Amino acid sequence: MFLTISTTGTPERPATDLGFLLHKHPDKTQAFSTSYGKAHVLYPEADAERCTAALLLEVDAVALVRRGKGKGRGGAPDAALAQYVNDRPYAASSLLAVALNDVFSSAVRGQCKARPELPEQVRPLRVEIPALPARGGPALVAKLFEPLGWTVAAEPVALDTVFPEWGASRYVRLVLESESLTLAEALRHLYVLLPVLDDAKHYWVSSDEVDKLLRAGEGWLPAHPEHQLITSRYLSRRWSLTRQAMERLELVRLAEADDSEVEEIDNAVTETEETDATEETEDAESNVNGEGGAAEGEGVAEGEGAAGEKPVPLAVRRRDAIIAALKESGAARVLDLGCGQGQLVQALFKDVRFTEIVGTDVSMRALTIASRRLKLDRMGERQASRVRLFQSSLAYTDKRLKGYDAAVLSEVIEHLDLPRLPALEYAVFGSARPRTVLVTTPNVEYNVRWETLPAGHARHGDHRFEWTREEFRTWATTVAERHGYEVRFVPVGPDDPEVGPPTQMAVFDQRDTDSTDSTDSTDSTSKEAKAA
Repeated sequence: MFLTISTTGTPERPATDLGFLLHKHPDKTQAFSTSYGKAHVLYPEADAERCTAALLLEVDAVALVRRGKGKGRGGAPDAALAQYVNDRPYAASSLLAVALNDVFSSAVRGQCKARPELPEQVRPLRVEIPALPARGGPALVAKLFEPLGWTVAAEPVALDTVFPEWGASRYVRLVLESESLTLAEALRHLYVLLPVLDDAKHYWVSSDEVDKLLRAGEGWLPAHPEHQLITSRYLSRRWSLTRQAMERLELVRLAEADDSEVEEIDNAVTETEETDATEETEDAESNVNGEGGAAEGEGVAEGEGAAGEKPVPLAVRRRDAIIAALKESGAARVLDLGCGQGQLVQALFKDVRFTEIVGTDVSMRALTIASRRLKLDRMGERQASRVRLFQSSLAYTDKRLKGYDAAVLSEVIEHLDLPRLPALEYAVFGSARPRTVLVTTPNVEYNVRWETLPAGHARHGDHRFEWTREEFRTWATTVAERHGYEVRFVPVGPDDPEVGPPTQMAVFDQRDTDSTDSTDSTDSTSKEAKAA
């Protein structure tokens, strides 16, 4: 297997800087042992004007076949074509990609201790691969490389030049040229796309391949128009790994769209929250009759035991109120939007009247915990068909959310910046348009009843706002009028005569017929949401 990387230069920026970047001296020929043979690095030309580094991988075909015998770990997909004679020693593949990553590891990471300024420099680059398997032909090669800033020349290799009527083989002679990339970017493109074009790997693909893909694809893969094809092929079409990678890529795209860090988007769950104690997440609220609360007797929930017994957490009361409202609405197919760690999804799943339950969240960590809580991997097929979890952001419309009887936003809206609320409003009420929508949010007036909550502090560190009853009613009424819903308000928890309940819930029911004015308002909100 053979690959060359060339660059041009000037006296001020000599092409031989390529030797510093690759950590391989142009005056030397070097050899490196690999699991499947020996890799050689040499420089056919090296001067100030032009420098070419070549990577030659001599594959030990016998070792390749022996390591690939049988199925499972270490299996080489194409080794079964022939025992000791096949195309693997000659055509670029995952073997060459692995050698490229190992031999030029510092360059792939963008590190150069001797000249630390070099890795960030964009330079003219030319990559040549004389024999590259391309399942999909030259058209696919162009679709993969051109969006990354490469000029692509992929010339099909004939099956036999003596018999041109036999047509082209599945191989191409590839030449890539670019003047807008760093060397590290170029090497990472090759590391991912060589095995993608071959559509095979010489080693067992396990879960750590997802991390490898995302590291090598950082900065370019999430926005690539063919990212789904790349992900699927790189992970050998293993559905579970592909889904995991696609969810993580979606999180990256959401972060980029919000001009924020992934950690800021995926902040719903911390390591210490991954316990059954999450029943009381966000609950300074959990003990509504708590120590020092106002009017001890007035806060006792109906059905609660005598004094001294453990009070019912507000989180449990909230779920009970939501489920009661869903039953009243007659909903069977329910969305839990911003489902967090899946407590509500789990409660709905236990009631057979809810035939389809979908939980969505922007946080992959939360969804992972929700999946474990529900034991999705151990469910029977019939049971598993009732529940689904997937990543989604309420700041954007999502066609997967359409057609449901009801949607729940439980303690969600207060986690959004106020300018983002029009986008959420349109995504839920304007685009998804479930028949019933339930929204719960803290009543900030009730905060004075917790002596442990300092004055002026929100109940949770991520709350961007907390509304009074009047503020919540004004928002909910406006949303209902704008999108053709009726709205009523239900207290959750003890309804204090002075400050109201700790949680306020709005129940939106879609009107039978939307008026023209409502439709016009929805279109207006759509424009506002997109602008936001």
